[in-house]
Amino acid sequence: MLPEFPLLWENCQTVKMLAVLEKWEAGSCHHSNNVAKYFFLLLFKLLLDTAVLYTCRPKRFIHFLNVCSLSIVIADFLLTVSMGVAWIVGGERSFVSACFLLANASVTYGAIPLPMICLGLIDYCLEETCMSKHTACYKLLRNVIFTLLVWIIALVHSFSSFHEKPVLLDYIPGKKTLVCKVEESTMITVVILGLFFLTFFTTLPFCSRIPMWVKEADKIYEAREKQENTKSDLFLTSDWKYDMETFKGEEKHLENIGSLPPLWFSLMLGFMLFWMPYLIVILSCLLSGFAVPAHISVNLLWLECTNSFMVGLLFWVKSKTKGPHNHLPENVCSWHIYWHLSKGTAQPRLPIALFNPSQAKRNVVFHM
Repeated sequence: MLPEFPLLWENCQTVKMLAVLEKWEAGSCHHSNNVAKYFFLLLFKLLLDTAVLYTCRPKRFIHFLNVCSLSIVIADFLLTVSMGVAWIVGGERSFVSACFLLANASVTYGAIPLPMICLGLIDYCLEETCMSKHTACYKLLRNVIFTLLVWIIALVHSFSSFHEKPVLLDYIPGKKTLVCKVEESTMITVVILGLFFLTFFTTLPFCSRIPMWVKEADKIYEAREKQENTKSDLFLTSDWKYDMETFKGEEKHLENIGSLPPLWFSLMLGFMLFWMPYLIVILSCLLSGFAVPAHISVNLLWLECTNSFMVGLLFWVKSKTKGPHNHLPENVCSWHIYWHLSKGTAQPRLPIALFNPSQAKRNVVFHM
């Protein structure tokens, strides 16, 4: 059974809950300790964040939010190890107690989402202006410094404003409970609700045409894969085979889908197809009253979801002047695919001598 988090509303801005550490009955040998459950819960979060970081890992950490993702995994590791020591050694002999770890971790994690989002958005906006001439090493060092500052300020805020100790409750006669106050991140709740309702209400007017557009997006994606395979195999084969129908299919307009989706909705469709399952799960937890402390809810799934929305928004703004060619970071959503979907074009074919294969083959042999 998961540790219990009874909700405790203290004011309109902060939601606090009680983390149940121990339970026992007076005059009975029955005693339950939940510290081990917290350790395994943190271990599961660490493994989940590590898997997300590995899946969405960038080639270079030149963007602020990429370094933030790595820092969250490192913080998860340190918190999990500390909780493991508190569980194995015991609260009396450990350098920190389980209550100290949970209380301060919830406040620290709850303080980092807003500055990370703001600094990440500023980093994306300035990337192609004043930051474009800097080297990758300079960008990495700058992002590491800003990330450390965010965590240091959050830690200082935690240690200076939150001094909670375990509280012994005897709300049921004969049963005693040792609890500790932890906080929920209201920022996470606001972002999740905002993204869900924005995505839901913007898709309502186009519900009937969404399946058709999804099929066309899949066709564009398949055409792009064929193009990349052709590019990679071009200089590895001595005998070329050409399928002119394939290239004609890549260049044709998507005339069979009726009206094309506007660019803003096409990008929203790409975001919805990837992240709507996650948003639905989190919204279901919120509606069912399943309280989640900040050191659990602030994870890489939330950060990558928010990052995808910001990158999609900037892609939409910059595509008006630069088309699909911009220097935004790699993302799990295939924004270029949905840009071509909104324009009614497939991926452009390779600039190769398709009309005279024998001449192209002689050129390749000559250069060899």
